[in-house]
Amino acid sequence: MKKLLCALGATMTLTTAMAWPDKTVTIVVPFPPGGSTDLIARTLQPKLQEKFGGTFVVENKAGATGTIGAAQVARSAPDGHTLFVSSLGPYVIAPHLIKVSYDALKEFDYISVAVQAPNVLVVPAASPHKSMADVLAFQKANPGKMTFASSGNGSSDHLTAELYWQQTGTSGVHVPYKGGGPVMTDLLGNQVDSSFMNINTAMPQIVAGKLRALSITSAQRSPLLPNVPTLDELGIKDANVYSWQAVAGPKGMSADLKRQLHAAIRDALNDPAIKPKLLEVGFEVVASTPEQFTAFQAAEFARWQKLIQSRNIKAD
Repeated sequence: MKKLLCALGATMTLTTAMAWPDKTVTIVVPFPPGGSTDLIARTLQPKLQEKFGGTFVVENKAGATGTIGAAQVARSAPDGHTLFVSSLGPYVIAPHLIKVSYDALKEFDYISVAVQAPNVLVVPAASPHKSMADVLAFQKANPGKMTFASSGNGSSDHLTAELYWQQTGTSGVHVPYKGGGPVMTDLLGNQVDSSFMNINTAMPQIVAGKLRALSITSAQRSPLLPNVPTLDELGIKDANVYSWQAVAGPKGMSADLKRQLHAAIRDALNDPAIKPKLLEVGFEVVASTPEQFTAFQAAEFARWQKLIQSRNIKAD
């Protein structure tokens, strides 16, 4: 009888495991197609479909700085048929800037931080600033004069500038734009002095010699920019900043499903056909566990909340 019960239990477990996915799995991306987050989602989609079978589709649900898509996921059934691939904004920044209809700490199950990418302080090639020492000297001699462009109030590039000013006791003029495209246009046109631009966006123009990279916000130097020092190397502490893309689901997913998804995400990102391509454009593979992501989410949430409140940062 005991053997029979064990066999029945094993069969039921196998049947339950095999039942997912039993309908289309929707991967919600809270931004328009074509950006970094969309790229990561569309990189993972075929690998997850190959691993688990069934149909996985990417749905771009843009609006309200990513919070419309986030709210949709938070309201979904935690059965594994709705996943969320987003950058850090809806997870740890937007809740401190605008009214959102979800609780970022309580209404998601965190599966894995997939990738991360640092920001780079860039200036136009014609800029007189050749190093961070030049920038700091200029800022100290001319408080509130140097312009720092960003893709919008509360964006990663804006918050990096605020953190940098806080840690160095300097000040600058924040120039917010509606997205990264106009920032690049005005940087190349020498209309603004600098920007803490994401490395993915900045690299083509750095390689082309149209932008000069002065420092990077990563913990170690980037293999893409081995001659560019980190802020930490320059004595500017606690200013490591990464933009990151991560996978989550509605709160209440089974621990087993989260483990399976994490393993599949980890294997996909480390695939020899995928990882080098991610590195080429500045993405570092993280593939953290659900437990690591949960702790990281809480720490990032508190970090940006403190900065936003202390610097009195407001949304557009």
